[in-house]
Formats: sequence, C-alpha cells, structure tokens
Amino acid sequence: KKVEVPQTVTFPSKDGVPVTADLYLPYDKNAPLVLLCHRAKWSRGEYLEIAPKLNLLGFNAIAIDQRSGKTKNNIDNATALAAEEAGKATTYLDAVQDIQSAIDYGFSNHASSKIILWGSSYSASLSLTLLENNKDKVKACLCFSPGEYFGDLGKETDWIKKEAEKVTVPVFITSKISEDKDSRPIFNAIKTAEKTYYLPIIESKHGSQALYETTEGFENNWAETQKFLQKVR
Repeated sequence: KKVEVPQTVTFPSKDGVPVTADLYLPYDKNAPLVLLCHRAKWSRGEYLEIAPKLNLLGFNAIAIDQRSGKTKNNIDNATALAAEEAGKATTYLDAVQDIQSAIDYGFSNHASSKIILWGSSYSASLSLTLLENNKDKVKACLCFSPGEYFGDLGKETDWIKKEAEKVTVPVFITSKISEDKDSRPIFNAIKTAEKTYYLPIIESKHGSQALYETTEGFENNWAETQKFLQKVR
C-alpha cells in the first residue's frame, strides 16, 4: 500500500510556531513509523518520491518542514514562512525544536512503538544530537550526509562528533564519496555496535537525494538503506 497524496497537518513546535507535515500513513499504528527531516534550503517536498516507496516497504512515514529551509519539488516550506511571520530566527539550530516536536507528535499520535528518525544534511546532524534524550521514543536513526555544519553558529567544530559519542541506538550513515571526510569521523565516534556506514561506489548526491531515481547508483543506495530499515523495523 502507498499514499499517493499525503494528508498535510500542523502541530505546534516548542515555541508555538506551527510545524507543517505531510502524513504518509497507509497502515495503522502498529506499522513502523519513519520521521523524515529535510536538508538546508529545502522542504518536506524532499520526500515526495521517497515516502511512497517507504510505504511500499511496509512503513508509515511523516515528512516535516523545519523552520530552516525554503522550497523543494514546488512545495514551499510552511514552517519557515510561519517562523518568519512570527519574527523567529531560522538558523539550523533553531530547527532543533521542530524536529523534537515532530518526534513527540509522531510517537504520541501515529505509532504504537518507538519511531525511526531520518535526517538529510544539517537535519541528519541534528538528529544525532537528539537521540540521547529520546531513547524512549526513537529506536534507530538514518543520517544522509551528516557533517559539522554549526561552527559559524557558535558550536565547536567537532560538536556533532562529540554528540555522536553518546548515541546508543542503531545508526545508518551514508554520504557522497567527496563527503566521506565529513561523515566518517562522526560515524567512528559512535560507540554502539549496531552501526552501518555505507559509501557509494559512484559519486552520489547530497543528503536524501542519493535515493532519487535521477541519481546515478540510486539502486544500490536504496538497497543498503532498505537493508538497515528491515533490520531495525
């Protein structure tokens, strides 16, 4: 089963800004739920092609707009617009509360067990920082092109690596070949035994775009992603 047209909802972030999300929920709450977070300058539209494929694999999915972002696949980032209207800052770090609120929302309303968190680029990195405090709600995490993106926002240049040291749930990390130098130190810092690092053999695309059918080598990228998902479902 797959959802062709997702249902769009909003729920409040920690500071009251409405977070907009697309619900791809063809199954009841007993199906595993994947929470999809987008990359910089993009929106929940990043997952128009990916979410229905997750449905076909037996997963429910929710794709959110974080306040740091803009437009992708003709879908404007409604959370970013709402945050700007409310006069709120929209840096990568300001988006942490949106992801946290989405974890709470997905876990409370659409899942009967712990959820799977999925991040792309800056949201992949932020996802790693949220795992320690969400052990009761998140059972695994997929990170597409994580990196140390927060140095100019006042964070240490190895902040994500340090946060990764606290991770105790299964993690899947992948990136383009040219991003290996950014993502591998983060992966190496993770102490849990259940961790997977996948580096494509062909230069891929940044973030979750690695899975787009227009991306060279996407079949292998999907196969490896799927292998991890089936392991943690």
